[in-house]
Formats: sequence, structure tokens, C-alpha cells
Amino acid sequence: MAEISDTDKPVLVLLHGWGVNQGVWQTILADIIPTVQVLTPDIPGFGLAQPLPQPCSFDQVLARLASQIPANSLVCGWSLGGLLAIALADHYPEKVRQLGLIAATPCFLRQTDWPGMQASVMQQFAQSLQRDLSQTVSRFLAIQAMGSATAKSDAATLKQTIASYPQASAAALSAGLTFLTTEDLRHSFARLTQPVSGCFGALDSLVPVAVVPALEKLQPSAKISVLEKASHAPFISHRAAFLAWLNGWLTSATLSDH
Repeated sequence: MAEISDTDKPVLVLLHGWGVNQGVWQTILADIIPTVQVLTPDIPGFGLAQPLPQPCSFDQVLARLASQIPANSLVCGWSLGGLLAIALADHYPEKVRQLGLIAATPCFLRQTDWPGMQASVMQQFAQSLQRDLSQTVSRFLAIQAMGSATAKSDAATLKQTIASYPQASAAALSAGLTFLTTEDLRHSFARLTQPVSGCFGALDSLVPVAVVPALEKLQPSAKISVLEKASHAPFISHRAAFLAWLNGWLTSATLSDH
């Protein structure tokens, strides 16, 4: 993760998802507008941020992450990273000037009034983690790419980008699944005062696009884009369209300060 060198530039913090690490951002870093500085911290327990905080809880992980983020950052989270970004914006509002969500919601599990993942899918992942760690992560990467026309190469790219960093432990992966299964931050999300932007894939099999109207109901002023051919990892499968969204958001976010 790059250190902050120029205090005059706004800071963009990119938070990765479950089962991966900061390596997922490698393919887009060079094309993010140069008017921001980029930080790509590993979520505690993943990549270079091992071991897990003890005792391990969502709040402990959040506190450790918050300690690495400068005040007034533009915080953008993908999947599990988005869940954490919402919590950061709520619990540490001085850290988050604007919030960006990539295929992420405040509640990942399907509820009666909320589109999301089925609990049984999460349970299958939790059980297979005990049997074969790397195979479970590989399977998850494949599911993230599902729906995209380039699914096979997308999954291979995801696997390749994270390979240069340590693989998360079973304990960290299990904790991450627990967060995705148990955290319901819809009330937190609804009361956020920071501007919210989002980028979602219409073909996402993990975060169904049907959740977008529900997000807009909780945050009526949110600016959400849907990439019609993208799945759960739009920054891999639809790099140009994703960068157009990201750089557009960053440009408007930094202009709003002047």
C-alpha cells in the first residue's frame, strides 16, 4: 500500500472484498485520475494485514482499518469492503468525506423485503472452507465472474492479481463470511450524511441488481450506475466502463470541494 506523500491531494481509499487482498486493484491503479492519491489497505486478516485482531469482531476490524485511513478520505469499497466502508462512514464520519460502493450493500443476506444472497450459499462456503481453503477461494472467484462474457479469464485475472500477497487464514476467511452473513447496516446506511455513489453489475449473482431501488429508497440522493453486461467484479470485466464511473465520481467529488 502506497504511503501518503502529498497532503494537498484528496485521498481515495479502495477496500477489497472477501477472499482476496489489495492485489485486486493492480489492473486499474495506473488509470485512476492523478488528482487523487490512492491507498489500498488490506482488510485486517487478509493480504499483508495479518494476523486478525483479537478478539476478532466487526468493530475491532473496523477500528484497525479506521486507524490507517486519513481524515476526509473518499472511501470506496467492493463487496465486503463496501460493507466495511458503510460502517466506517457511520462510526468514523470524520474519516469518510464521500462513500463509493462497488457491488456492495449494507445487508448481503436476503431478507423478506431485501434482495440478497441466500443463507444456504453462505453456509456452503463456510462448510467448504473447513475442507479446502484454496479451492473454496477459487470457487468464490469463479462465482464473482459468473455472468460476464469473459467469466473464465476474469476469474483467472482475479486469481493472478492476488497471488503476490499472502493468502488469508481460515480464521480470517471465516470471520469475513460471518460479517457478510450477520451484519445488517441498513439503518446505518439510511442515516449517512455523506454523498453516496455506486457501481453495480446487472448480471451479478452475489449482489442482485434488484437491490439498487432498495438502496435508493434508503439514500434518495445516491448516484448509482449499473453496468449492463458486468457481474460482481466490474473493474476486471469492464475495466473501461468502470474507470469512467470511478474517475467521474472522483472528479465530481474533488470539484465539490472548490
